Amino acid sequence: MSDRPLKIAITCYPSIGGSGILASELGEELAARGHEIHFISYEQPFRMPAGPRVFFHPVTVNSYDLFKYPDYTLPLSVKMAEVSRDHALDVLHVHYAVPHATAAFLARSMLHEEHRLRIITTLHGTDTTLLGRDPGYGPAIRHALEHSDAVTTVSEFMRRETVRLLGVQRPIEVIHNFFEPHRAEHARADVRRELGFANGEAMLLHLSNLRKLKRLDLLLDTAARLQLPGGFKLVILAGADPAPLVTEIRRRGLTDRVLVRERVTDIEDYLQAADLGLFTSESESFCLSILELMRMGCPSAAFAVGGIPEVTVTGETGLLVPFGDTAALAAAVQSLLADPARRAAMGQAAQKRAREHFSADVIVPRYEALYRRVCAM
Repeated sequence: MSDRPLKIAITCYPSIGGSGILASELGEELAARGHEIHFISYEQPFRMPAGPRVFFHPVTVNSYDLFKYPDYTLPLSVKMAEVSRDHALDVLHVHYAVPHATAAFLARSMLHEEHRLRIITTLHGTDTTLLGRDPGYGPAIRHALEHSDAVTTVSEFMRRETVRLLGVQRPIEVIHNFFEPHRAEHARADVRRELGFANGEAMLLHLSNLRKLKRLDLLLDTAARLQLPGGFKLVILAGADPAPLVTEIRRRGLTDRVLVRERVTDIEDYLQAADLGLFTSESESFCLSILELMRMGCPSAAFAVGGIPEVTVTGETGLLVPFGDTAALAAAVQSLLADPARRAAMGQAAQKRAREHFSADVIVPRYEALYRRVCAM
C-alpha cells in the first residue's frame, strides 16, 4: 500500500466555483502522479481533465410525481457504492459536505465489510458558513463529518468557523488551495486587443460564480469611483448567468467600463493580460481567483475577509482594506495603477508566494500523504 498507485474517487459540484476547480485540478495532478481517478457527479466538472487514468461516472437523477423536489443524495450514494465496488476504490474524496459527505456515508453502509471505503471530506465554504447555521442542515453536516475518516478545509479561517458554528471536536486539517496554470493560448497584447483596450488603458480582472456573497454591487460601486488618467476597463469572467449583472451594469451607466465574459475555460489568457485583480466578497473561505492571479504575477486589491488574508499579504503581494469601504478599495486600486514599479514588485512577490506556499508541488503531496494515512487506519 505504501507506494502503489491509489484508486481515488472525487465528488464535487461541477459548476464554476473554487471547490469544483480545486477538485478538478487535484484530480489532474493525482492522475499525473500515477493514481487512478474517478469523478462522480451529475455532470462533468467544469475543468475535469481528459487523459489516461481519469474516468467520469454520471449520476442520473430521475423526477417522480411522488417527490415535490428531485432527490440527488440517494442516487449519488448508489453511484458512489457502485463505482467503489466495481473499481475497488481506496478513497472517496468529497468536496463540500452537503450532500456529498452524507451520500458517501450512505454508500459505505451499502458495501460489504471487506470493502473498507475511506471517506475524506473537504470543506470549502458555505457548507459551514451558510448551511452550518441552518438547523435543517447543521446536525446532518456534523454527523457526516464525525463519520468521515478525515476532514480537511482550505483555510485556518474555515477551520475555526467549522468548530465555532458546528461544534466539531474532531481534528480538521488545513490544506490550502493550489493552482498550476496551463500555458496561455494567446499573447497578452492579442487578448487586450480583442477586448478593445487602448494603449495605456488598465485592465482590472474579476473572476467569480456571481453568487450573492461576491457582492457585485460593491464591485460596481468601486469601479464607478475610479478616476484613472489612462482609463480602465473591468473584465468580469462570469461563472453563472450574467444577465442580471449586465442589466445592473447598464443601469449604472458602466457599459463602456465593464466587460463580461461567460464560462471562460482558457482563463490563463485573461490572467496574464490583467494589470490588477479586484474582489469585493463579504466572505471567502480562501479566494482561489486571487491565487490564480498571483501565480501569473498579478497582485489584487480586495476586502480583508475570511481566508483572504491567509493568501494575500497586504502591502507585499496585494492590498486589502476593510469590508465595505469602496472608497478605500478604489484608492488602493488607483495607487497601484499609478505606480507600475510598485505593482510589478508586488506581482513578483505574489508569484513567489504562490509558488512557495500554494503550488501543486507543495499541496498535492499533502493530500497523497493523507490518503495513505487513512488507508493504513
